[in-house]
Amino acid sequence: MSDTMNKMIKQARKCAEEIKKYKEVQLVSHIDADGITAGSIISKSIERADIGYDILFVKQLDKNTIEELADQNPELVVFTDLGSGQIEHINNCGLNSVVSDHHRPQGETKFHLNPHLFGANGSFEISGSGTAFILANQIGDNIDLADLAITGAIGDMQYRKYGKLVSLNREILESNSTYISSKNDISLFGKQTRPVYKMLQYSSDPFLPGLTGNEDACIDFLHKIGFQYAKDEKWRRWIDLTDEEKTKISSSLLQYSMKNGLSSYNISRLISESYILLQEKEGTEMRDASEYSTLLNATGRYMKAEIGMAVCMGDREDAYEEAKTLLATHRKNLVDGLNFVKINGVTQLSHLQYFDAGKEIPETIVGIVAGMSQSSNNRHLPIIAFADSEEGHKVSARGTQEQINRGLNLSEAISKVCHEIGGGGGGHDIAAGATIPAGKKEVFIEMLNAIIATQITKK
Repeated sequence: MSDTMNKMIKQARKCAEEIKKYKEVQLVSHIDADGITAGSIISKSIERADIGYDILFVKQLDKNTIEELADQNPELVVFTDLGSGQIEHINNCGLNSVVSDHHRPQGETKFHLNPHLFGANGSFEISGSGTAFILANQIGDNIDLADLAITGAIGDMQYRKYGKLVSLNREILESNSTYISSKNDISLFGKQTRPVYKMLQYSSDPFLPGLTGNEDACIDFLHKIGFQYAKDEKWRRWIDLTDEEKTKISSSLLQYSMKNGLSSYNISRLISESYILLQEKEGTEMRDASEYSTLLNATGRYMKAEIGMAVCMGDREDAYEEAKTLLATHRKNLVDGLNFVKINGVTQLSHLQYFDAGKEIPETIVGIVAGMSQSSNNRHLPIIAFADSEEGHKVSARGTQEQINRGLNLSEAISKVCHEIGGGGGGHDIAAGATIPAGKKEVFIEMLNAIIATQITKK
């Protein structure tokens, strides 16, 4: 066990002792897959400790939300996958809190579990669900929740920097082999549940030129390489194939991608480490961490995070069926969003590129679309996306590891701009977001471009 893990466990013990003083607590978590799994991990752990709870899922933790929580006068609020960037507001409102998060901290509080406090990077070394898992195992014996920790890490794209989970995430993975296994495999979504041609058709990350969104082209591709995609009148899934068939499709897809202009970066991502949740039923979304996290993201992105949490807590009937319906809508909206960006293009400045989706892409998924769109635009520049929201404009920003190596820090850049023009935002160096006042898009993008220019110059 690493020294960093030992230090986090020691701090988690203090936080757990504080939680166990109370008979009822208020939980607050983020609406994405990492937040849903983090909230579920803590919910399950305190439920097992006979502690009552209510849980609130939020798109963004802002001053107004914190003030509303304070008005309810809870005995203790436990924040998961958020809170570290809002400690000043939490303290000013007098909330008694435990913060379990992995985003860059701003401010100090006594019961605070965050990898950055111990020299680790929350962008790729451990997720919000991983941090929650460490806390949960100081509340009680909750080792069986490791699969949710890994699912949250995959949903948070913690594998992106190295193509696999590393550091503290890796420790959680390798010390819980009863619940999780890993292997190299094709990285397309749907290995457990979709017919192979549907895997290709709905591939949005990476976007496959000529195949994504085109069912006939995907079937034709498989036919040309001699693949029998149906057997005994049943469509065959990836998990139904032999190793030889999987190798043939993978190599043919790599060759196709090179011929059709897919970037070398995206080609390299077609094969990656995948994570199997061994206690889950084969052929379901929950068996594969990538599919599970996407299922959970779909519930959160359409403001139904409580449905995702119910699945995490064990509901494989009504909640699972509703989650699958939301997932089908989510995948279609992502493909539609990618096509919107492809048709309308992006605007390029000296140090960033951006597009304005207006009302055409839901604000809850515009960040995902931005990240997926980057591969088909200028990969040397971070991509910024705007979408209309009730509060003004939703901003989502995505970078690459190569840009981070050159000095880019989107979280710091966006925080600085929001401090100047209003609104609030933050996140990670490679992915960040904000909500800014209506009418401030132009000044926001100009200031952000200037700040990113200084970051790259300094490096």
